[in-house]
Amino acid sequence: MVYRAPVSEMVFMMNAAAGLQEGIAEGIYADLADGMAEATLNEAAKYAENVIGPLHRIGDQVGAKWKDGVVTTPPGWVDAYKQFVEGGWQSVTGSPEHGGMGLPQVLLAGCMDMWSAANMAFMLGPVLTFGAIDALEAHASDEIKHTYLEKMISGVWPATMNLTEPGAGSDLNPLRTRAERQTDGTYKIFGQKIFITYGEHDMAENIVHLVLARLPDAPAGTKGISLFVVPKFMVNADGSLGARNDVRCAGVEHKLGIHGSPTCIMVYGDEGGATGYLVGEENKGLACMFTMMNDARLATGLQGVAIGEASYQHALAYANERKQGRAAGAATPLSPIIAHPDVKRMLMTMKALTASARAVCYLTAGVIDRSRRAKDPAARKAAAERAGLLTPIAKAYSADIGNEVSSLGVQVHGGMGFIEETGAAQFMRDSRIIAIYEGTNGIQAIDLVTRKLAMNGGGVMKAEIADMRTIVEQLRATNDPSFGAMAQRLGEGLDAFERATDWLLGKLGSDVQDALAGATPYLRLFGVMRGGATLGAMALAAQKARAAGDTDPAQAGRIATARFFAENIVVGADGLEATITGAADSVLTADLALAG
Repeated sequence: MVYRAPVSEMVFMMNAAAGLQEGIAEGIYADLADGMAEATLNEAAKYAENVIGPLHRIGDQVGAKWKDGVVTTPPGWVDAYKQFVEGGWQSVTGSPEHGGMGLPQVLLAGCMDMWSAANMAFMLGPVLTFGAIDALEAHASDEIKHTYLEKMISGVWPATMNLTEPGAGSDLNPLRTRAERQTDGTYKIFGQKIFITYGEHDMAENIVHLVLARLPDAPAGTKGISLFVVPKFMVNADGSLGARNDVRCAGVEHKLGIHGSPTCIMVYGDEGGATGYLVGEENKGLACMFTMMNDARLATGLQGVAIGEASYQHALAYANERKQGRAAGAATPLSPIIAHPDVKRMLMTMKALTASARAVCYLTAGVIDRSRRAKDPAARKAAAERAGLLTPIAKAYSADIGNEVSSLGVQVHGGMGFIEETGAAQFMRDSRIIAIYEGTNGIQAIDLVTRKLAMNGGGVMKAEIADMRTIVEQLRATNDPSFGAMAQRLGEGLDAFERATDWLLGKLGSDVQDALAGATPYLRLFGVMRGGATLGAMALAAQKARAAGDTDPAQAGRIATARFFAENIVVGADGLEATITGAADSVLTADLALAG
């Protein structure tokens, strides 16, 4: 089955979730007017479908290879990256001052959605470069910007993010990579990093590493971390490449999935120290890196959407072709399995979950755009707070959806899904990492409950709940029979979510452990409700289009998807509320020796 980018669905969701048309009218999205968004996505779709899509399977089967410090990517990847650079795709959101197009985040979200669906392992490299560009634009000196940004924005010099060290995982407090000041204003970097995506490869002439390290006199913990640019090759004054820097790849990890993406062990300073350049201020590196990480978290959520979409398309095609059993009322002895209610239920679950995750991610991208592009400073501030609230949901909820939908995709295939040749298993293997990297989903839940929920005394979340209630009231007012019980189920779910929110806000001031025990189910409940409400907004837009004479059957399909989500997924809200508010004791007092 060949992946096909659902461009029309993406554009429709950009309107329903991110307010694309309203933004065009307000001037926030003036650069996407006159069909610019759809035209760009159509071109991005050609790259996804015709260039990197055919390499998806090859990347999995061949994988990235390491030998004597050299990493070779799978066949066809070097040329595919060359086409990515020539197409100007790395420059979509980059600053025009350094050669970028300066287009909004919501457009990049659509591109990342389809590119990751076509070949997630390939796109992991460009994803990190987008984030590194933002980090340097926000925090680097003019000299660093002049030296690196134009090449990075063009894609000629891709970038990496070097955080994790052996034994440390997500915890940066014990970070040991060290930086030593030099008399010329540079720094020497010494240490080892692991799990570095595209830390070494053969697709580009240079690689720009963003590396976290600690100075000798730095404060303990994360308050003593600095960020450095450490190029693979030094850059001469005229912009040409000089000598090889003291950084090398000591090997690549052997992984469950994303085999085509080289996940590297990087060693700095074996031969006297790698030369690095400080980004921002000493001991303030984590704040700089978080600019990159927040971008990566939205991109990671979009990978969950992408894997869900690709897995759904794969399973749908198989279910239409595979004949087994006789469906009720069928005239022939064997029916396509899509005719069986349980298979139809699985496929609709895959479709609706994926749509809900896309809704959350596009909404988040739109809010980020408003935080950067709104004319009113107060509006930008409010949007920035809302983006902070939504980003953990975009990352973690969508990552979970990618895992669940790809697992259902294997189930739709039955026994053949367990066989590698069908391709269903690759989606499941590739998707598993999404819930782990860029801050595990548990860390996202902790961030949501302990930091984001309490913003403005809970006011940011209360405003989010009010926004969702407005959509529910609009749904109630339609009285459209095709909406079924959508409004009622969403309203009941919001009631459960608001009760859980109030309970957690109360616990944060007294029993934070109780709040932490319920953090993950709370994040799930938030994702379900935000996704369901935004799908409700999509259904309202589809109904409006039908009332205006639009006969496209896709409009009825959008309403059906939103209704299915409300009546089959949102109905679990009460159970999640009960887990959040009533199960902390069974978590905190559990004796795992006895339970095991």
